Parts: sequence; structure tokens; C-alpha cells
Amino acid sequence: MKFTTAITNIEGGKEIIRGYALSELVQKNSFVETIFLLLKGILPNEKEARMMNALLTAAIDHGPGTASALTARVSASAKNNVHTAVAAGILGMGERHGMAIEGAAKFFENHATTSDIEVLIKELKQKKVRVPGYGHAILEHDERADNVLMVARELGFYGQYATFAEAFGQKLNALSSKKVPLNIDGAMAAVFLDMGFPVDTMAGLFIISRVPGLVAQVIEEKTNDEGLRRLSEDEIE
Repeated sequence: MKFTTAITNIEGGKEIIRGYALSELVQKNSFVETIFLLLKGILPNEKEARMMNALLTAAIDHGPGTASALTARVSASAKNNVHTAVAAGILGMGERHGMAIEGAAKFFENHATTSDIEVLIKELKQKKVRVPGYGHAILEHDERADNVLMVARELGFYGQYATFAEAFGQKLNALSSKKVPLNIDGAMAAVFLDMGFPVDTMAGLFIISRVPGLVAQVIEEKTNDEGLRRLSEDEIE
């Protein structure tokens, strides 16, 4: 079995990550900076590191009611170990939760140069296409998206995709009968694109952001140990 890699090499007992000694990264660089290095092959500058930190923090947890946290906690309640329950939580992510970031990134990449957003929205509505990155099950307005875009403006990462994401959201809400906010998936997708991250890294970036929250949810479930979670019979038809 042979792999060709530019990520990590171990020689003479020393680990090298993207050309940097791990011992040097441990002493001089943050976790967020090293994640950036792993994915992009270079260390971030100060503004890139701050933006990356804001993005990963914004989606770190969203309560036990999300599909991923709920799945993780139910798994933990069945006396599975931490890594099994966290894995179950990750597997609970899909196009409607968590992985919407990838769909949003693809949409922005394909439509950011659209000259008439209103015409685009009407075409999508006619085809009954649901645009990922907009809407939320319980929030009429997603402040997490606001916070991410505010930092992006401050640091100079509010570019073509973030501009389009907000403009599309504003026009979408003007034409919709209910609130369809730009959500954290959409905001993260837009800013990560403006930072130069490719679409195929988006799902991984969301997972990196949310795993600490899943770990916390699982540990709390195991600590509280309220027994096996299951639906009551009066909730089942």
C-alpha cells in the first residue's frame, strides 16, 4: 500500500506538517492556524487567522435539538462510548443540516455574477428549487450570520460571494411570504469562498467547527445519565 501526500511526514522521529516541524507549530501557532495550514498548505496571516477563528467559533454548537446533537445524545444514552456517539452525530448531518454549507457554496460559485437576482429567484421558485444557506427551523433571523459577516467586513474578507449572499437574501425575503434568513451555513460558505477555500473543503470545515459541540453534548448526556432516550408512545402514530 502506497500513499502520495504533501500533508504530513515522519522522519527520524520528527513530524513535519506542510513543511513545518510539529514541535514548532506546538510552540508558536494556534490550533486554528494549524487547521488553516493543513487545509491550504500555508500558515495564515493575522487577519486570516482571526477570520478563521470567527468562522469556526460561530458554528461550534447549536443546542441539543439539532439533528446531529440529537442523534449523538440518543446514541450516548444507549451507553455507547464518546467516539461512537460523536460519530453518530456527524452521520446525522445532511443536506438540511450541516452539509448545507457545501450546497450553498456551489450555489454562490455558480450564481455570484448573476446580473438580475430577482429574475433568478423567480426562476428558482418556478422550478421549486430550495436554495441551501437560507432559512432556519426556529430562527427568523440568524445572528450568527450577522456576526460572521461583520468580522469579514472588518478584516477585508467581505468579497464577491458575501456581497451576493446578502443581496440574494434581501431580495429573497422581499419576494417571500415568510422569513428566509441567510443562515450560518450560507454565511460561512460565502466567507470561506472569499478567503479562497474550494467548495470541496466546505463540509469538512463545518464538521471541524461542530465536533467540539458534539463532544460537549455527548459528555453532558453521559454525565447526566437520565436513561435511554426514546419517543413516548403518545408521540407515535
